[in-house]
Amino acid sequence: MTSTPTDAGLRRIRTSLSAFHRRQAGRTVDFPGGFAALDDLYTHSRGNNHLMVDGETDPEALPAQAEELLGHLPYRLLFVVDEVAAACRGPLERAGYVHTAIDLMRHTGPVPAHGGARPVDMEELRAPAAEAWRRFAPGVSDEEVRHLVERRAARLRAAEEVRFLAAFTEDGEVASWVDLYLDPSTGVARVEDLVTAEKHLGRGHAGRVLDTALHLAAEAGCDLRFLSAKRANWPHRWYGRKGFAVVDTVHCYEKV
Repeated sequence: MTSTPTDAGLRRIRTSLSAFHRRQAGRTVDFPGGFAALDDLYTHSRGNNHLMVDGETDPEALPAQAEELLGHLPYRLLFVVDEVAAACRGPLERAGYVHTAIDLMRHTGPVPAHGGARPVDMEELRAPAAEAWRRFAPGVSDEEVRHLVERRAARLRAAEEVRFLAAFTEDGEVASWVDLYLDPSTGVARVEDLVTAEKHLGRGHAGRVLDTALHLAAEAGCDLRFLSAKRANWPHRWYGRKGFAVVDTVHCYEKV
């Protein structure tokens, strides 16, 4: 499913995306056309240590910029907005970067009824999130898992209001969870990191969590609700069935 957003809607999404990366960062370093978002507490988390290219930049300078700003890390990661991505791809791929397309998908369907998920804190998500990361990244070290799980503390800075939501089994076990980032002042909400515990897959828990997030976002006055999804992964198609349409693309470039 695709959709053509209004210029104003697209600007709101892109502004929200850049603000999300800036707010959660432990520190930022600006460069022409973008910034580095860095956090020395979570060096194993690519989501907390990367370059964000969200304006006009010198594509040929990006590989050197990444070396300068990310040289203390074992990886280099850049997010590039769609408008400047075409010019950046050649220099980055020649420097050894691999490209992945991440679509930004706006919710265009009707607002669902509350799905029954409830707010949870970091402690309730710590164990199921750690188990999920070991499933997603076999062989990951304990230290890497700790950074990926504990980085949720930094996410509390990423929006005006941040809620962690979860659906539970009848036995009270966390089955599925999601992050909801609300900015009522701009009317924008972002839904991210929707995960279901492996043993609870296929039982509708993810749908209940997503419905709750969308319902609460609308209730908070956020008329623009969006999420990101890798184009090649199956959740992308599931989000389409849940009323989301692709409105923009962010290009991810990584080198290890």
